[in-house]
Amino acid sequence: MKPVPDLVLASPLKGWIAPLDEAPDAVFAERMLGDGVAIDPLGSELVAPCDGVVVSAHRAGHAVTLRTAGGAEILMHVGLETVALGGEGFEVHVREGQAVKTGEALISFDLDLLARRAKSLITPVVITNPEAFQIVRRDQDRAVEAGGFLMALRAVDGAATRAFESANEISRPVTVPLAHGVHARPAARIAALAKSFTAETALVAGSRRASARSPVGLMALAVRHGDEIAVVASGADAEAAMTAIAVLIESGMGEGAPVATRTSLAPVVETLLAPAELPADGVLKGVLAAPGLAIGKAVRLASADIAVREQGEGVAQEEAALSAALDKVRARIEAGATKGDKARRAILAAHLAFLDDPELLAQARALIAQGKGAGFGWRSAVGGYVEALRALGDRRLAERVDDLIDLERQVLKALAGEDDEASVLPPGSILLADELLPSQLMGVDPGVVAGLATARGGPTSHVAILAAAMGVPALVAVGGGVLSVADGAALILDADGGTLRVAPDASALAAAQTQLAQRQTRKAAARAAAHDPAVTKDGARIEVFANAGSVKDALAAVENGAEGCGLLRTEFLFLDRENPPDEDEQARQYQAIANALSGRPLIIRTLDVGGDKAAPYLPIPAEENPALGLRGVRVSLWRPHLLKTQLRAILRVRPSKETEGGQCKIMVPMVGSLDELRAVRAVLEEAKRELEITDRVELGVMIETPAAAVTADLLAAEADFLSIGTNDLTQYVLAMDRGNPELAARIDALHPAVLRMIAQTCQGAARHGRWVGVCGGLASDPVATPVLLGLGVTELSTTVAIVPEVKAAVRALDLAACRDLGARALEQTSPEAVRALCQAFGA
Repeated sequence: MKPVPDLVLASPLKGWIAPLDEAPDAVFAERMLGDGVAIDPLGSELVAPCDGVVVSAHRAGHAVTLRTAGGAEILMHVGLETVALGGEGFEVHVREGQAVKTGEALISFDLDLLARRAKSLITPVVITNPEAFQIVRRDQDRAVEAGGFLMALRAVDGAATRAFESANEISRPVTVPLAHGVHARPAARIAALAKSFTAETALVAGSRRASARSPVGLMALAVRHGDEIAVVASGADAEAAMTAIAVLIESGMGEGAPVATRTSLAPVVETLLAPAELPADGVLKGVLAAPGLAIGKAVRLASADIAVREQGEGVAQEEAALSAALDKVRARIEAGATKGDKARRAILAAHLAFLDDPELLAQARALIAQGKGAGFGWRSAVGGYVEALRALGDRRLAERVDDLIDLERQVLKALAGEDDEASVLPPGSILLADELLPSQLMGVDPGVVAGLATARGGPTSHVAILAAAMGVPALVAVGGGVLSVADGAALILDADGGTLRVAPDASALAAAQTQLAQRQTRKAAARAAAHDPAVTKDGARIEVFANAGSVKDALAAVENGAEGCGLLRTEFLFLDRENPPDEDEQARQYQAIANALSGRPLIIRTLDVGGDKAAPYLPIPAEENPALGLRGVRVSLWRPHLLKTQLRAILRVRPSKETEGGQCKIMVPMVGSLDELRAVRAVLEEAKRELEITDRVELGVMIETPAAAVTADLLAAEADFLSIGTNDLTQYVLAMDRGNPELAARIDALHPAVLRMIAQTCQGAARHGRWVGVCGGLASDPVATPVLLGLGVTELSTTVAIVPEVKAAVRALDLAACRDLGARALEQTSPEAVRALCQAFGA
């Protein structure tokens, strides 16, 4: 039998052939769609590289796929992110199902327009069924004429298209929310997800059907925004596969939907909270965003709506106006980024990145090209991003919405010729708003702002970060009551206690003023003694460590007197990137932090993602309740190669000075059972053998679930230490989402139920002689220090800034009295009663 000859593909373009790795798009560079080459075009016509049939001609005109008689599928994608142009600059000469010959014209395009509008002109030419055809020769790094040699393909022996089994097939309807339908990027993501299941899956659109594993097949369906399709599946894990694919499509994959015409920002921003009546005692409760106590007068801040014209006055004029406005805002941001603290500079750098986002600009300019005004185009483009971020269901990403809204406002004001001047405020102002924008806070004089409180917002928003960096006490998620506070009303903002007192009487004001003076005195004394050990009056040694997430944090911890790092959040290495850090990068970072601690103990928490912390390279299927899904150790055991890489990196850390038992300890998050601890220890022992490490390495667990707390005695039999994460433990014990602003005021880690879990943890650990620490938010609350010590905690890991005060609080305590306080706290009926008990104890 004669061997099948290789299939030779001619170049479909005149240009320069480059490796596919040089495509500035992970979908192509990482070969999610298949192998091939990239061409930087010098011509404006795409021709057929071989004889074949057109199986897909995208409606946006930027991509076409051919299938040869032998079954090879070749995708040609002109430029990158060109789908957003909506067909502008493209002319398609073929239709689906049409047979074409080598060299026949497929697409003509305006090269100059693409050079201005597209992210890149790079044109990937990809073999999308690499399981059936492999590239045996290819040209790279040279110029080529259209029709010149490009690559040769060879059929893989025994390759066959997988047949979809219809037996026991299940189906789920889906309305497609993707703005541009199922084009290359979503097709690649759907296919990658489908391949992670054993079930056979497909999308069905009318009478057409395509395997979910085939990106080309999916694109060939020509599914558009709003189309009704079905996800079907059969096989062992059909239900899971069908659900995961449907949820992925329904999520919008960050592409959002076409933006409806609107004339104001209000429809994009969530409806403002309706002003609510103030409580009878005048006390509103919220979530701590930046610590401190403030006395001042209410100043209401609100963003005035900016009207925009829908119809433009000519494409050239509107294009020029938008460019000028963007330049003006960019110059102002760049100037602001040259001064101020690191937090301010980092936030402004993020704003610049948003401002220069090519997709955002492309969408705005596409609307201008349709005759719309510059303001309308910009507002619509930003609105699409806002809706997409909110649709992801990720609180961390949703908190970036205020940055986009901020940029929308700044550019619209620049278009209107208005200056974004700093607000002039009276001294002692406590800012009140539904939500504050970062530029609004950066535009005020920090010397006159005593504090801020917002009805909405989150504790990790950029406004919260800015407030903490400015030293301004701040509360978020206070609710609609804050909108009922009259301008000029007297306020006491106790961010540490989570309260905003409106119109306090003379005695409350006097008490707050006394408290402020006492705080300043205590802080000064605590800072002076920051490096003294934390020993109670009766001689009990308590370790006070600091939580960290960077080398800078570790250095600040040492400066503030921390005796080590009780929680290194390794997520700083894993989030906001397309690929996980490798072993060498992790080892370098952990070593740098260990060096910064100068031999002090370093407890490194293994990767804690999932829930509200998403990593793009970990495609965790959408979950109805992420807080109860793949989180912490569950993710590590789901992807054990990531866990092993991280453990090897930690094991490579060498102490900067001799430390008994080694400098690094390892802590596993969200452990719920002994089996999980044993599974991690098995990976740790394997990593130790590979690195020929025989020294003992301590492995501890975080107590963050009721299951871990009530089985602490079982865990302590094999764990080297236990550390309580009170933030998650509180939300799980109370069954309240700590990210829900409606519940924020009721989530208190001093709730007797939470304290009983802490007590049970300490009792279980004591049976095996294990120490118990607290690294959650409660450790940073000096009011709680005596209760925690009384329940049996011997290590506290706090925020860096509060270390001196917690150490000072420990020195003022008698452990026997703390035990009595702890016992009484367990008998209280509410967190308010516990706090009153603690405050009376410390008075």
